[in-house]
Amino acid sequence: MGTTMERPPLGIRLMYALGKEPDWLTMTAGELVALRDAVNRKRSSRLARLITGFPDRGATIRWQEVALPDRRLRVRVYRPSAGQAGLPLVLHVHGGGFVGTAVQSDWVNSHLAARLPALVVSVEHRLLDQETPLAAAVDDGWDALRHVVRHAGQWGADPARAAVFGESTGSLVTALAAIRARESGLPLRAQVLVNAAVDLTSAGFEHASMRRHAHSPTLTMTQMRLFQRLAVPPGTDPRTVSPLHAGDLGGLAPALVVVPTIDPVADHGRCYAERLRAAGTPARLTEYPGATHAFLSMPGVVPQAKAARAEIVEFLREVFAG
Repeated sequence: MGTTMERPPLGIRLMYALGKEPDWLTMTAGELVALRDAVNRKRSSRLARLITGFPDRGATIRWQEVALPDRRLRVRVYRPSAGQAGLPLVLHVHGGGFVGTAVQSDWVNSHLAARLPALVVSVEHRLLDQETPLAAAVDDGWDALRHVVRHAGQWGADPARAAVFGESTGSLVTALAAIRARESGLPLRAQVLVNAAVDLTSAGFEHASMRRHAHSPTLTMTQMRLFQRLAVPPGTDPRTVSPLHAGDLGGLAPALVVVPTIDPVADHGRCYAERLRAAGTPARLTEYPGATHAFLSMPGVVPQAKAARAEIVEFLREVFAG
């Protein structure tokens, strides 16, 4: 095996050369909240579209609220401009963990809505901090999926054609939602997992990709350490929020697992696809050489995002047609 290191796209290298890496592990609770607010304001700005991509004009985008028994949950809803009913449903969960917003995924979600066509509902889940573990985001993803499927008629969706789609932390949330769906009898046609982080046990840091790309420009080992610390508070079993360690992965919705190769968690995705296949769940693994973590949210600087988006559209079109 060669030892030549891949180089991230030029746009990524320039963008991160101009930035300053925070001291993640010494950050106070207040500093984390301030950083989160600043990052999400930038990701929601019009200027950010140069990086995050411009939405498809064939889709409408608006915020809605889902009324759950114990809370209200914001979701970002994408519909084809033609306004069809009985659309397939794609429940999306954005990445970021302790930062992030559904707005950063407008490019891919609007394209799915316009081109499949489909109703895409992206969950503005609770973000991790010292008082909010990952279990809260997992519940937000599952509760949103269950609500929209149960009230599919009100949403203009076809409950028999539903899929989940997650990026990074969102892939973990949607992978667990797929497992819950099997256990509860909620029908899912597919799951799409992009740069999935699916192992929050100590073993998750021992993968070769974690060591090889520990200092990648869009995700570092240090950020993953903070993510794990917030996600799994002391006294919590990390296996409960680690799909890679689920006891039974059989009988799940067919999966498309998308892996950018310059990513500390690349081996998480590879190993998860392997475990799905071993359990009898169909799983397609596709790797994008030279792409970085979170690449699907940065089409303006990572050229491989367009090919990945096209693959996701085609995969979902096939499973919804079937």
